[in-house]
This record gives sequence, structure tokens and C-alpha cells, in this order.
Amino acid sequence: MQRALRLLEAVASHAEGAPAKQLARETGLPLPTTYHLLRTLTHEGYLVRDKGVFVLGDAAVRLAGGGAVQNRRIKIEDSLARWRDEIGVPIYFALYREGEIELVAVSDTPSNPAVEEWADFRETAHAHAIGQCLLSQLDPASRQDHLDRHPVEAITPYTVRNRRVLLERLGGLGRMEPLVERQEYVLGTVCAAIPITAGSAAGAMAISLPLHQEERLLPAVERLRTEIGRLFGSLAFSISI
Repeated sequence: MQRALRLLEAVASHAEGAPAKQLARETGLPLPTTYHLLRTLTHEGYLVRDKGVFVLGDAAVRLAGGGAVQNRRIKIEDSLARWRDEIGVPIYFALYREGEIELVAVSDTPSNPAVEEWADFRETAHAHAIGQCLLSQLDPASRQDHLDRHPVEAITPYTVRNRRVLLERLGGLGRMEPLVERQEYVLGTVCAAIPITAGSAAGAMAISLPLHQEERLLPAVERLRTEIGRLFGSLAFSISI
């Protein structure tokens, strides 16, 4: 495997491809071994032979793309952990993808635990800050479609009780206004979410606090908004994962 990876790295270093003998010299592999590995890698789709030189194939491109996705996910998780420690609250990151809520990452600590997902986040978007924030970014038809598939229903005494009231709330939000939810998803907890959009993708960052610490909620989410703005400004963050 190590020798095959060395060959892939050597091929990737040549934009126009390279012949077998050159790859053997660069990797320090015996020529028969090089030919054998090149045949195997070509058969599996990692390489393509074109006019006597080898270039990366579709399988290698997909592999590289997967690595890029993993790198972006690590950057997101590292950012959430840093904000969690600096602000002292659990941090949540979610996307609206293919018609569903997707909770991508959560960062918390034993002293500041995240809200337990006791009711499926995908089915209860109307009841939590993340879901409401994501729904607020959809066009009316997509929002109605989501609520047709996941109807509004009370899961605590404080949950919004019907679709009309929910739509009025979402329609009344300012473009970058934090969405605050108090005990609608779980009793004894308050949450706030802010929208993150990039192209056609809808995303949200959120925080949660115990009800008795509610006075910290808005200052904390404003600080989170500032930190996110700095990170976007540095081009070090992408939600395309």
C-alpha cells in the first residue's frame, strides 16, 4: 500500500502525467514493481494510461475530494471547540440539505453539556432554534413542503402550536436577527441561532443555555456572530461539506 501511495503522489506531481520509467526513478521502486503497481492502479480506476504516460483517474479524484471534505469538517469542529471554550456555551452547526435538517457538528463539555436530542431534530424543526433558523432561510414553497412532511405539533407546553403562528414568526425575522427559542424543544433550556448562508446552501450556528442563565444568551450569540464573521473574512471556513 505504501508503494502504491508513493506512485499516486508521484503521478499527482505531474500535471501532464509521467511515464513508468520516470515514476520508477522518482519513487525509487524497481521497474517491474512499478509496472505491476501501475497496472493494478489503472485497473482499479486510480490511474489512467494516456499516450504512454499515467495520469490520475476518477477514483483518485474522488479520494482526494473525500480528503478535502474531511479537512473542512475538521476545520469546522476545531472552530466550534474554540468558540465553545471562549464563550463558555455549547455550539451547534447545522445545514438544510436535500429537504432535511442535518446536525453536522456539536461541541460541548461536561460542565456545559449540549441539549439531548430526545425528539428527532429532523422532524421537530418548528420546535428548536436551529430548525426555525433554517426554515426562515427557505423560500415559501420549500418551507411549506417541509412543514407538510413534518407537521407542527407541541412537544412541550411552550412549543408553537400551529403552522400559521410559526410562519408569522419566521416571516417577521430580520435578515441576520438571532432566532431565540425558550423551552420550546426541551424544558429548562433556552437557545439562540443565527443564519449562515453561502450561495444556495442554508446553514445555522446555535448555542444553548440553562433557563436560569438566560441573561447570557443574547450576549453570547452576538459574540459568536462576531467570531464567525472573522472566520469567514479569513476564508478559512466553508459550509460546503
